[in-house]
Amino acid sequence: MPLEAVVTAHGHEHVSGEHASTLEVTSDDFLTPAGDCILGIEADTVPADFDDAFVEACRDADATITATIEVDGHTATVEGSGHPDLTFESDRSHVLRTSDYVDDRTVMVGADAAAGDVDRDVVAALADGAALTLTLTVDPV
Repeated sequence: MPLEAVVTAHGHEHVSGEHASTLEVTSDDFLTPAGDCILGIEADTVPADFDDAFVEACRDADATITATIEVDGHTATVEGSGHPDLTFESDRSHVLRTSDYVDDRTVMVGADAAAGDVDRDVVAALADGAALTLTLTVDPV
């Protein structure tokens, strides 16, 4: 049975969704134009809040992690992999990475999309401050 973690956040006028290798949702309450990977701010949940069973399932290199981003009736889906070094210790941000780089903010590696790949209707809605729901799903291997 799939395990799930749900995060709610909202957009900001500086959401540009242009980054080519990462996508981020942060608990920070601000966003500068330089944050071109950030799609949502003021996240109500951070990786350190995730359930132990979810975290453990994501630490399997063979695990498939799916991120579903829902905004104003639009949906974007990103699929990636787990990694044994994922810590989920960040008390600030969720980062989906196309690379295999891992730090305390990483929730997925080998992602098949980054912020720059997200549908422009989603990005536009977030730039207008729309609410965002990020649902991370993993099937234990």
